[in-house]
Amino acid sequence: MADPRGFLTTRVRELPPDRPVAVRILDWDEVHRHPVGDAAFLETLRRQAGRCMDCGVPFCHHACPLGNVVPEWNDLAWRGQWQDASDRLHLTNNFPEVTGRLCPAPCESACVLGIHEPPVTIRHVELSIAEEAFDRGLVVPQVAGRMTECTVAVVGSGPAGLAAAQQLTRAGHHVTVFERADAPGGLLRFGIPEYKLPAAVIERRLDVMRAEGTVFRCGVDVGRDVTGVELRRRFDAVLVATGSTVPRDLPVPGRDLTGVMPAMDYLVPANHAAVGSPVAEAPVATGLDVVVVGGGDTGADCVGTAVRQGARSVVQLEILAQPPGERPADQPWPTYPTVFRVSTSHEEGGERRFAVSTLGLDGDDEGRVAGVRVVDVERVDGRFVPVDGTEQVLPAQLVVLALGFTGPEPGGLAEQLGLAVDARGAFARADDFSTTTSGVFVAGDCGRGQSLVVWAIAEGRAAAAAVDAHLVGRTTLPAPVRASSVAMRA
Repeated sequence: MADPRGFLTTRVRELPPDRPVAVRILDWDEVHRHPVGDAAFLETLRRQAGRCMDCGVPFCHHACPLGNVVPEWNDLAWRGQWQDASDRLHLTNNFPEVTGRLCPAPCESACVLGIHEPPVTIRHVELSIAEEAFDRGLVVPQVAGRMTECTVAVVGSGPAGLAAAQQLTRAGHHVTVFERADAPGGLLRFGIPEYKLPAAVIERRLDVMRAEGTVFRCGVDVGRDVTGVELRRRFDAVLVATGSTVPRDLPVPGRDLTGVMPAMDYLVPANHAAVGSPVAEAPVATGLDVVVVGGGDTGADCVGTAVRQGARSVVQLEILAQPPGERPADQPWPTYPTVFRVSTSHEEGGERRFAVSTLGLDGDDEGRVAGVRVVDVERVDGRFVPVDGTEQVLPAQLVVLALGFTGPEPGGLAEQLGLAVDARGAFARADDFSTTTSGVFVAGDCGRGQSLVVWAIAEGRAAAAAVDAHLVGRTTLPAPVRASSVAMRA
């Protein structure tokens, strides 16, 4: 246990202040501060970690797909034992510096303290341990003591693919990660804005993986540049972790107007520009009225990006009603509740509108979008019913569709590997991530459907254990229990 009087002596939940809005919207630097080694910061962190009381039944474990042993590394952070804290954190999580920045922290919603007080700052402690560990040189490559003769191809370098690749490399297998973009990271690198997850953070972890022996082949579109048949011939196992990348569209009149695009068509070029590699003819919001359709995190990322690009106005639309400010009665602790949340992007500007449906898009004489026709809606018997007299046109010269994703890309690699598609549009796989094609496995969003980064890492770790068992007949790799019934049977 950390501070045995933590519940009583530290009643206030403290987080370090973010960079001021007026300053941070002028650049692409990270919003959150991580002052590693700062004595005052570490003392605050110590107090906050001390609020964790090592509950008899730590529900944070259940809420975390990775099964992070939260009370243990909270205790070690409270004691300032950074090496042990880092080791305990990395025991279940390959990339805590990523989840500490991006995960919505279901662990905090399940924190026992949260029943009657603000919960422990679990995610911030996690991130701080990771950053302190890197700063102190405590994160070192874990090179396998003995190599096998087995080869594994991992297709896709998002969180699931990277987690699986690292685990399999550490098991002694020869792992090659194929990525069609010009650098590894998938949507972590190109789909998440630089101000939330800097590319340097990803590259720092990739350097560790390279030192461990993982090989990255970028600019290779598997299914076209190299076929699935060739992969199966050259590798003993293939793990497909290509993500859920087909965007959900908006089938309304005017969808084909110039200036209307899926979120990734907007965010990816913006991220390239943010790191000094601008893309020719990339959409830019400078001086434009921007409407973002979709109220989720990706939509919020579009808002923050448009604000930094100097948009004249930004409106984010959500068809659902605004959530309540407090946990609803039908979503009791320890569930992850649907409540009104304000992201750092929302703090920076723009307008959020709830219970609004998009009717169509209006264009100008040159075929460019000029406005978005919307109407207020009410939920009646599970249907969205327009409210009479509420139609209006929002000015817009750039419309970004942040409506999520429907599944992995069909054809190509999927057909070459004989991957079936289930009723949800994802690649079908068994509980141990295997497919009907021998030696081919599926992990992450392409098999699970669009989900959280923490689930992708959990699936990558669990799939790695299944692949390891397939290759050598047994596995000693740890696998999150919640991710699947993985080869615990192996």
